[in-house]
Amino acid sequence: MILASRYISTAHLDQCAIKPILLLDANRCKGNLPLKTLPPTSALLAVLCAVTLLTACDGPELMPWHTLVLKNEYSEERADDITSLDDYLELEAALFAELDQQIYARSDTGPAEALERYSRGSLADPDQRQPNWNRTFELRIDSPRGGVLLLHGMSDSPYSLRALGETLQQRGYTVLGLRLPGHGTLPSGLLDLQWRDMSAVVKLGMAHLALRAPGQPLYIVGYSTGAALALDYALELSAKPQSQATLPPVTRLVLLSPAIGVSPGAALAKWSRRLSHLPGLDRLAWLDMEPEFDPYKYNSFATNAAEQVYELTQSVAQRLASRPADAPPLPPMLILKSTVDATVSNNAVVDRLLLKLPPERDELVVFDINRFAANTSLLIKDPGPFTARLIADQQLPFTLTLVTNSNTDSRAVAAYTKLPYAAGHSHSEDLGRRWPAGVFSLSHVALPFPPNDPLYGQHRPADSTQIFLGQQAMQGERGVLKIPGDFLLRLRHNPFYQYQLERVLKWLD
Repeated sequence: MILASRYISTAHLDQCAIKPILLLDANRCKGNLPLKTLPPTSALLAVLCAVTLLTACDGPELMPWHTLVLKNEYSEERADDITSLDDYLELEAALFAELDQQIYARSDTGPAEALERYSRGSLADPDQRQPNWNRTFELRIDSPRGGVLLLHGMSDSPYSLRALGETLQQRGYTVLGLRLPGHGTLPSGLLDLQWRDMSAVVKLGMAHLALRAPGQPLYIVGYSTGAALALDYALELSAKPQSQATLPPVTRLVLLSPAIGVSPGAALAKWSRRLSHLPGLDRLAWLDMEPEFDPYKYNSFATNAAEQVYELTQSVAQRLASRPADAPPLPPMLILKSTVDATVSNNAVVDRLLLKLPPERDELVVFDINRFAANTSLLIKDPGPFTARLIADQQLPFTLTLVTNSNTDSRAVAAYTKLPYAAGHSHSEDLGRRWPAGVFSLSHVALPFPPNDPLYGQHRPADSTQIFLGQQAMQGERGVLKIPGDFLLRLRHNPFYQYQLERVLKWLD
C-alpha cells in the first residue's frame, strides 16, 4: 500500500480516522502482523468510527471558505442548460461575482491578513495578479495549426499549465486552459464535486476548440487528475462509436504526473465523508485544513476530493483493462513524471496504462533523483528498483527516457533513451544542465512550472511585491510558521523544464 499519497498522506491522516486502518494494512503487507490476527471488516469499521469520534473535535476552526457552497458552480445536473463553453463561461462569471460578494466583501483586511488569500488586496489575493489565472483562459491565434486543451489537477487551477499554454500560443496553437468545476474559488467547492462534473466540462472544452481550430488536430495536456480526465475522454471516444459523431477526436495526449493509480486507502475516504454529515463531525469532511495563502491552489483538501480521484482512476483503469482487442486505438501518449512521487503510483503508469497500449508509439520520460546529492542511507525508499525494472525489461513496448546524473560523482544531467524492446539505452544526450545545489529530486507538483515562475520558481522576481512560494531557505523552530514545513521542503518548480518543454513541443509538432 502506498501511504505517501497526496490524497491519503500521513499529513492528511493526522486529521482523519483512517490512519489506524492504513497503518494496520501496511503492517500486514510488510509481514509484521499475521493475517489471521487482523479484525474483520466490521471490526475495522468499528475502529474507524471510534477513532473518528475521538478525533473529530480536534484541529483548526472551520472558516467560511470551508463551509460556504457557491450556488453558481457547474455540475452535470446543469448539462441541459449549459451546452457550450460560452454558457459555462457565463456561469463562471456569475460564480466569481458570487465569490466576491459572499467572501471578499465580508473578509477583514489589514496587516494581520497580509497573507490571506480571501482578504481583498492581500499579498495572496489572486486579483492582485492579472489576469486572475483561477479562471478559464483562452489564448487565441489566427489560422491556428491546432488546438490544445489544458487540464489542471485536483485542488489546482488553470495557472498550473499557464506557462506551457503561453509557449504553445507562440508556436501557433489556440490554447484553452479550462477551470474544472469546484476549483479556483473556495476549498468548499470540493465538498460536493463529482468527477463526472469535470468530465462533462472537458467535453465542452473540446467542442469549443474544434470550432476555434476547424479541421486542425486537437490535443489534450493533462496534469495529475487532469491526465486521468484526458484518458477518460479518449476512452469514451474509443468505446462509444456514437460519441464520435458529437465529440471531436483527440490526436495526441501529453500527461504530466498522471493520476493513473492512487493509494487504495483513498477508497476509505467515503466513510469519513459520510460520517462528516453527523452533528459535530463536520471536520471529517477535510483531510487537510491549512491556512489559505496560495492564490492558485487550495491548501485545504476535502475528503470527497480523495474519493473522487480514486473513483476516476478506478474507472479509467477498469476500462483500460477490459478494452476489447478490436477497439479503436487510443491516441499516442507522451508521459512525463518524477521517479519519486508522493501522490500517484509509478508502477500504475506502466502496468495499468502503457502496457495496455499498442506497441512502439508511446513515450515515457522519467526524472530520476539526484544521485549525486541523495545519500541512500537517508532515503525512506530508493526509487532505484522502479527505474532498474524499466531498464532491465527487454519487452517494454514503449520508448523510455531516463533523465539522471551523467554519473554519481557529478550534478551534470543526461537523458538516456531506450527504444521499444531494446536491451539497453540506444543513445544518450548531455542536457548541458546540472542539478541545482540542495535539490535531491523533483516532486509531483514540480513538473508544470519553469524555474522562473513568479510564484513557485527558483527565485523571487526582483520587482515582486506579492507572495512568493518557491524555493526558500527558512530555518527556525517548528510549529512557529503558518506555512507547514513540508510545504517549504517540497520542490515546486522543474529545473529541467526547458528539456521537458522541448519534448512536449516535438511531440505535438
